[in-house]
Amino acid sequence: MRRTAAYLAILAMGPAHAATAQTATRPEILILGTYHMRGAGNHVFNTEVDDILSERRQAEIEELIDVLRRFRPTKIAVEADVGSRQIANQYSAYLDGEYALTGNEIDQIGFRLGKELGHETVHPVDEDGDFPFYRVQNYAIANGRKEAWDSILANGAAEAERESEFMRTHTVLEILEHMNADSTAAKGVAGYYASFLPFGEPYEYAGPDLIASWFQRNIRIYHNVRALAASPGDRVLVVYGAGHLGWLQQMAEDDPGVELRTLGDVTGGTR
Repeated sequence: MRRTAAYLAILAMGPAHAATAQTATRPEILILGTYHMRGAGNHVFNTEVDDILSERRQAEIEELIDVLRRFRPTKIAVEADVGSRQIANQYSAYLDGEYALTGNEIDQIGFRLGKELGHETVHPVDEDGDFPFYRVQNYAIANGRKEAWDSILANGAAEAERESEFMRTHTVLEILEHMNADSTAAKGVAGYYASFLPFGEPYEYAGPDLIASWFQRNIRIYHNVRALAASPGDRVLVVYGAGHLGWLQQMAEDDPGVELRTLGDVTGGTR
């Protein structure tokens, strides 16, 4: 077993060294973490959002589109089921003037930017996965740790309220700059470890299994994104819920075949 593991480790090192030696341009991936503009998502804690179709917010969306255009994406990936034809059909209808944009961020960002750039389609890359939240909760209650669990829930609710207040008083671009800051993305990943990792024991790894399931979903999503980066000149914009941001960015950063870009790179802001 040790010999096999060592052999696999050597194989894993090979491509990384080869990639380091390459001087060819690598495809670029910019992962834009966003909020669910049409309203609450399927999350444990959800922020409150106002009407993205209001005159004020639509002007702010135009500002965001102007910024994202600077990245010059050759492909746009969105958070929709990878095997679904619905998004492609809706986008095609939108190009033909037969589909009215909804408040969904896929429409507001993906469709609008894609049309402005002359893209023939946008690319669904989402994969569903298990999120055994209640298994962790049941473990905490059964093992006399309900107070600790309730504290985590209270902190999560308070954080969602703080985010909601920030969103009420800032523009769409300002909200996304905040969400896509390195510190915010890192905090999002750290929250999984702080909240779930402690809840488990040998033979009942409730919390670690939740984190593993979340990682599995994200690496599958990243696989679908990575498949779009087919040539050195590709620039893939990924429009995704901000809860995935830190995980997907880390995967892109660890991937020697691509170059990770950020919203701060195109706004000129600090990361």
